[in-house]
Amino acid sequence: MPLSHILVPVDFSEKSECAARYAAALHRRFGSRITLLHVLPPPHYEFGAMEVGGSVLEELFRSRAEQARQDLDAFLREELPAESVDRLLLEGDPAAKIVKTAHELGVSLIVMPTHGYGTFRRFILGSVTAKVLHDADCPVWTGVHMEAARVEDVHLERIAVGLDLRSQSERTLMWARRFAQEVGAEMALIHVMPGLEAAAGEHSQPEWKQRMEDAARREIGGLMARLGWEAPVILGSGEVPETVCRLAREWGANLLVIGRGSASGVLGRLRANAYSIIRQSSSPVVSV
Repeated sequence: MPLSHILVPVDFSEKSECAARYAAALHRRFGSRITLLHVLPPPHYEFGAMEVGGSVLEELFRSRAEQARQDLDAFLREELPAESVDRLLLEGDPAAKIVKTAHELGVSLIVMPTHGYGTFRRFILGSVTAKVLHDADCPVWTGVHMEAARVEDVHLERIAVGLDLRSQSERTLMWARRFAQEVGAEMALIHVMPGLEAAAGEHSQPEWKQRMEDAARREIGGLMARLGWEAPVILGSGEVPETVCRLAREWGANLLVIGRGSASGVLGRLRANAYSIIRQSSSPVVSV
């Protein structure tokens, strides 16, 4: 923060158009530079199964590259601010090139869709997006529901922060707070205690659930005190992904922020849950 440079990987799909519109909305707020990146897989990725000679393969790939350049140059040209947009065409493994480019350019944020499709899209996270989430050093803004038809359709009035109260929580909170301040949004903290009802059932004390909630509130209160500010706290119990997403949706969140480790997957209790949260969230998700 501030979001000085945003990287938007594009494959010319409708979903990547929506992702670019989110980046454009952030540009309006932060004056961000936007780099549109299309990665062209090497010839053996696309044509490896074809029995063609080297010269034919080379011509096929050259034609594909020329078409990709034309598509990239035309991508949302009427909608995006030309003076603030760079269009970059590279060849290689898409996920690796996205992560490497983000690092080399020093971008503040990667904005990309999940590419979850079909009836079971809640269970699908595109392999490229999953690898970027795992390896990128900077925050990644993604989600199934990035469906803005216009830049004006992007709303950021309410930001929910999913906390697991592990080592990443403070960094996540600091990023979310600064972002909320910059865009003038309300913010609420969500903490889910997994399996609380089952745990309470194993104890005779009727106040067991209240004890757990009080302990969580004290821990969150201590974290907030160290940071020197306050925000509403929403507690829940049950399966973490479903409950986090439900509470964020009921609160009316336009954006959900969760913690993510750098180059090591997601930390803490969200390790097994972050991808599910991203898939199920009714709003975009930023993993920090």
